[in-house]
Amino acid sequence: MQTNPSNISEFKIKALSYANTFDVCCFLDSNNYADPYSNFDAIIAFGCADKTESDEIANSFEKLKQFREKNDNWIFGGFSYDLKNQTEDLSSNNPDFIKFPDLFFFAPLHLIIIKNDKIEIKSNHADSVLKMINETEISDGRSNKNINIRARLDKKAYLNNINKIKNEISLGNIYETNFCMEFYADDCDISTLGIFRKLNEKSPTPFANYFKWYDKYIISATPERFLARRGNKIISQPIKGTAKRSGNILEDIEIKNRLFKHPKERQENVMIVDLVRNDLTKFAKKGTVKVEELFGVYSFKQVHQMVSTVICEIEEKINNIDIIKSCFPMGSMTGAPKIKAMQLMEHYENRKRGMYSGAVGYFSDNDDFDFNVIIRTILYNASEKYLSFHVGSAITYHAEANQEYEECLLKTRAILEVLANK
Repeated sequence: MQTNPSNISEFKIKALSYANTFDVCCFLDSNNYADPYSNFDAIIAFGCADKTESDEIANSFEKLKQFREKNDNWIFGGFSYDLKNQTEDLSSNNPDFIKFPDLFFFAPLHLIIIKNDKIEIKSNHADSVLKMINETEISDGRSNKNINIRARLDKKAYLNNINKIKNEISLGNIYETNFCMEFYADDCDISTLGIFRKLNEKSPTPFANYFKWYDKYIISATPERFLARRGNKIISQPIKGTAKRSGNILEDIEIKNRLFKHPKERQENVMIVDLVRNDLTKFAKKGTVKVEELFGVYSFKQVHQMVSTVICEIEEKINNIDIIKSCFPMGSMTGAPKIKAMQLMEHYENRKRGMYSGAVGYFSDNDDFDFNVIIRTILYNASEKYLSFHVGSAITYHAEANQEYEECLLKTRAILEVLANK
C-alpha cells in the first residue's frame, strides 16, 4: 500500500509514536543526507512476527543464520560489541547495567518505507496501520526526571590511562586503539521517544536510529556506517578524525581544512582503512578491494568528520552473516592490531561496552544489508532506570591526552544538552 501525506516529517513522528506502542520497533532515519548507497530515506519496522536473541558463548552467529533461513524477508536487529568473544579468544568481564542481548533480531509485522516523499506500508493490515498512525497524537514528552549524569572516569584517571596506553604503543604491543569511557545516570525516568526526537533535531545524522527491544532502548545519532551490501558489492565507511564546528563560516571552513591536513588525524584514519581492507580480503573477489575515497571530510551539525570508503566485490554464494562476522567488531572502534587492541581495552576500560561499538541495521527482502556503528548513542534500561552513553577516541603514539579528553567532551555535547533539556 502506498500513500502520499502532505507532511513527511509529521508522518514520521506519528508513525514512530505508533510503532513505539509495540514491544519491539526499529526506526532508521537518513535525515536527508545524500548517500549513494542509501536504499531509502527512512524505515520503520514494528510488531514481532518472529524473533531471536542470544547471550550464548559460542553460537550466536549460527543462531542468526538459522533465523535468517526461516525469515527470508526483512529482518532488523543488532550486534553487541561483546560478540568479539565469539569470533576471537577474548572475554568481557567488566560490569554491564544495560544488559542488551549479545545479538537480537526480529521479523516485523509491519514495515513502513519512506523514499522520495513516497510512503509504502508493507503489512497484512496496511489500512488499519495507516488509520492508527493518522489518529496518533504527537505529545511533546520531553520532560525527564532525575537525570544526574556522572562519568565513570574523572579527568585525572582518564589522562593517566591515556599515558599508559601510549606506553603500550611505545612498547610495540599496538599502534592504534580506541579507548572509551562511560557516562551514566541511575534511578532516572525518561521519555525515550522525546529524547530521540530532540537528539535527532540537535544532531541529525545519516544513520540515526531508535530501537526498542522490550524494556531496553537505543537512541542514536550515529554518523557512521559499519558495513553494507548492495548486490555483489560490500561497502565499509570507517570514521576516524573529528573537529568542532564553528558558527563563523570562514572559521568553519578553516577548521575543516585543518582536519583534512592534520597529520595525526590522517594517520589514525589510514591505519583503520588498512585494517578494514584486510578484513574485506577475507571474503572479497581477488583484486577487488579498493579505497573508493580516502580522507573525505563531511560536515554534520555538531562536528566535522573524516570518513573513508572501502569497497570490494564478492561471490553471490557467500553468506551475509559470515561477511559481517569476518569484519566484526568494526576496526574504527577497536584499533590495530585488532585482537591485541581489544584485549588491552578490556583491561583499561572499566565498563562493558555492550551495544556501544556494536551495530544496528537490517537484512532486506533482496538480501542486501546495512548496519551502522553505535556511537553518539544513549542506551537505556527502563526496568533498571539506568541510562548510559560511552564516548571514545583513537589513541596513537602522537596523541595528546588533554586533546583526546576535549575531543570526547565534544562528541558528548549534543547528548548532554538533550538530557539537560537545553
